[in-house]
Amino acid sequence: MAQESINNQHHKDERENSSYLSQVNTPADLKSLNDQDLKILANELRQATIEAVSKTGGHLGAGLGVVELTTAIHSVFDTPYDRLIWDVGHQCYPHKILTGRKDKIDTLRQKDGLSGFTKRSESEYDPFGAGHSSTSLSAGLGMAIARDLKNENRKIICVIGDGALSAGMAYEAMNNIGERQSDIIVILNDNAMSIAPATGALSRSEDGAYNARLFEEMGFDYIGPIDGHDMSALLENLREIQTKSGPILLHTLTKKGKGYQPAEGASDKMHGVSQFDIVTGDQKKSQVKSPTYTKVFANTLIEEAKKDEKIVAITAAMPGGTGLDLFAKEFPKRAFDVGIAEQHAVTFAAGLAAEGLKPFTAIYSTFLQRAYDQIIHDVCIQKLPVRFAIDRAGLVGADGATHAGSFDISYLGCLPNIVLMAASNEKELKNMVATAAAYNEGPIAFRYPRGEGVGVDISPPSEILEIGRGKIIQEGNDTALLSYGTRLQECLKAAKILEEKGHSITIADARFAKPLDEDLVRNLAKNHETLVTIEDGSIGGFGSNVIEFLNSEGLLDGSLKVHTMNLPDQFIDHMDVEAQYAQAKLMSDEIVRLFS
Repeated sequence: MAQESINNQHHKDERENSSYLSQVNTPADLKSLNDQDLKILANELRQATIEAVSKTGGHLGAGLGVVELTTAIHSVFDTPYDRLIWDVGHQCYPHKILTGRKDKIDTLRQKDGLSGFTKRSESEYDPFGAGHSSTSLSAGLGMAIARDLKNENRKIICVIGDGALSAGMAYEAMNNIGERQSDIIVILNDNAMSIAPATGALSRSEDGAYNARLFEEMGFDYIGPIDGHDMSALLENLREIQTKSGPILLHTLTKKGKGYQPAEGASDKMHGVSQFDIVTGDQKKSQVKSPTYTKVFANTLIEEAKKDEKIVAITAAMPGGTGLDLFAKEFPKRAFDVGIAEQHAVTFAAGLAAEGLKPFTAIYSTFLQRAYDQIIHDVCIQKLPVRFAIDRAGLVGADGATHAGSFDISYLGCLPNIVLMAASNEKELKNMVATAAAYNEGPIAFRYPRGEGVGVDISPPSEILEIGRGKIIQEGNDTALLSYGTRLQECLKAAKILEEKGHSITIADARFAKPLDEDLVRNLAKNHETLVTIEDGSIGGFGSNVIEFLNSEGLLDGSLKVHTMNLPDQFIDHMDVEAQYAQAKLMSDEIVRLFS
């Protein structure tokens, strides 16, 4: 058996050594391959991508759809001198394999491994980072202008797709590019998908003449549409484009999940996956102990919507990620997916609220940042009762810094007229959904993390919370731990350790950052020697609000010791979420360390 294993490994090594991919360490190595060789290489690249993601999890479908395109671009152009910008960044796994990172591809999204997105600090072949979407054309124009000012002759290639052309920022950039007639190449990876099926009028048009008119009116030389999986057609068109100048748009039609049957057959084309079996496509399932916060939100919203026909729901291209796909099945006419257009989503919600409906806008914390101006001007100033369901609050693990919900407590906490809540467990989230549904005095937001709840009973009916009122979890007399959000569980763990050391611990769940429960904070400050606030958000958030209040009350003038615990002033890289919180020093042992 041992000899058989050795022989099998020998044959595997022989196959790998005879493959084209084994001979490609950088895009320069593609120059020696003919067109037929490149077709074979693309097949090997697709298989390598599938094998890598099967081990690490991550984004699969989008990368499989651009294998031929990736190979052709790197063969024709001179990267990294020619700048290649991927938009959205999760299309980039095949690109990483071809650009000197194939030996590390098994470390995707792991601690100290490769990022799941393009990242400038990772490789010279990643000229612009892209964790979100629709930024490539603006960045590409900046690079094109810089090239011209420096009298260089490099090409700028922007690959935009996977729904990224549904965002207004892309059109703003196209308008500017067309007006300036800058030498820039835009490749539209048209796969009729984002994370979900694409939305919007443009996504429904397969008429080449219509698309030609649209883009030519914006000042582009339009080419296509062509089959994005036809290597010969890709090479022919890219070689011709390479000799031209001015704004050029190459429209390629691709299939998300191409070449892997389980992905092609999946409704989401295996957009984001956990580890999976290559043969069957079956994903590794962790043992579920409690429902996810996202599912609790969705199910509770459905319950509320059954009682109140004014409730409607909005998502920005994330129906599955936010749980609103469940809502849409129950209420198809009351659910709206506006595409990757967070700014529009917020002002659209404001319009609904102005007419007396009750819009719930479910957007990840990190994506809601894109709509900040709309939150201020279109919602808060007008005091319109838009409900913000802020998913993925706090650190999010393998997706890293671009997707972490680090700043919403701070960037919303400084705005007048808005109510801010954070759920400490799934029962509290259920109550906050009901509270938001009942609140009509202005905008209200509630935040909750990615992943499973803590296992509390959520079967009792939802309660409507008193606005601005926290609650005491346990009472002591020398140390108070005041938590905002799910770090409450770490407070409970720390309290047990501290009590064994002789401390008497009060634990309070703030529930609200705005309005702050002033009576609660005042009593904690007056009746304890030490007050610790903890939150999974950046500086300038809940703890800062508490400090401001204590200062205004003169409660910092005496012997009270105050510690604020929040995310550090840095971006935390991708790794397991618990490891991220350990690095952020927001675990129970760090609370205990304050008293050692």
